[in-house]
Amino acid sequence: METNHHVVAGDARDLPLADESVALVVTSPPYPMIEMWDETFSALDPAIRDALAAEDGAQAYDLMHEVLDAGWREVARVLSPGGIAAINVGDATRTVNGDFQLYPNHATVLSSLQDVGLSPLPDVLWRKPANSAAKFMGSGTIPPNAYVTLEHEYILLARKGGLRRPDSDRRGRSSYFWEERNRWFSDVWEVRGERQALDIGPRDRTGAFPFAIPYRLINMYSVQGDTVLDPFWGTGTTTLAAMASARQSVGVEVEADLVEGFDPKQADVCHLASERSRERLDAHRQFVADCEETPGYEATNYDTRVVTKQERDIHLPTIESVDPTAAGWQVSHGWLDG
Repeated sequence: METNHHVVAGDARDLPLADESVALVVTSPPYPMIEMWDETFSALDPAIRDALAAEDGAQAYDLMHEVLDAGWREVARVLSPGGIAAINVGDATRTVNGDFQLYPNHATVLSSLQDVGLSPLPDVLWRKPANSAAKFMGSGTIPPNAYVTLEHEYILLARKGGLRRPDSDRRGRSSYFWEERNRWFSDVWEVRGERQALDIGPRDRTGAFPFAIPYRLINMYSVQGDTVLDPFWGTGTTTLAAMASARQSVGVEVEADLVEGFDPKQADVCHLASERSRERLDAHRQFVADCEETPGYEATNYDTRVVTKQERDIHLPTIESVDPTAAGWQVSHGWLDG
């Protein structure tokens, strides 16, 4: 099996894609009112720089979301019927003109998704516990002016239209294990970032989400061979997750130097894909060993039992080669031995 992956330097507000051409969007945009993204937003709309300089937080916030809103309109245009948008976004806390407050990015983005015609689905609260022993902000141990620590982000989910039904063979190969389903489809995830060991691009990108997040979302909401889009591509984590999951991918990134610095081989995506598939199979076998009753079905491709009939044809992908093309990379996939 072969998949193709393209990354272009461009603007999420004008995606170089045909209407209804992608099955899934997985992305983490710049978060309005987080200082590390001020320059990015200001470059896209100079009025944002003026609002920040004038310490007008409300105006800066609205203008930043107007930039994102144009991107969400494009997302709605390129999603196929039944396609899903999975958007990781965090709220911001900031003091502007002496006023400390929360800027509710997740609520604003969710409203914008509805405005462009997408239907919100139950979302995920991604908990990111801080390591500091003094985690709260404000007045120490004296009331009343401390603030709870912001240790979570959101993964917003929205669908275009009704249910999508890919062909049964691809759905069967792309199934997940019963215990994965129960864990992945929980509304609270605790995923730490230390598994992300990517050296991509000419500088550190501390805003990147960990590989586990797009990998999980891609396996939950697409099937092998589908095209996954990341319109705020960053350091390419979604592309790597799509490669490891035997999906096609398209990335669009406004900062050209990040695109130029991306090399899947440098990130050792072949090893990453095999490692993740092996971890999944080994974890499932341990689950079966711990079951009080033997699961009722035999897997087709692996020497293991599975709980449901739907899981029987699961086939976990590996990567045999990653070859550059004029437009990006072509990935040749194999299947994990079992």
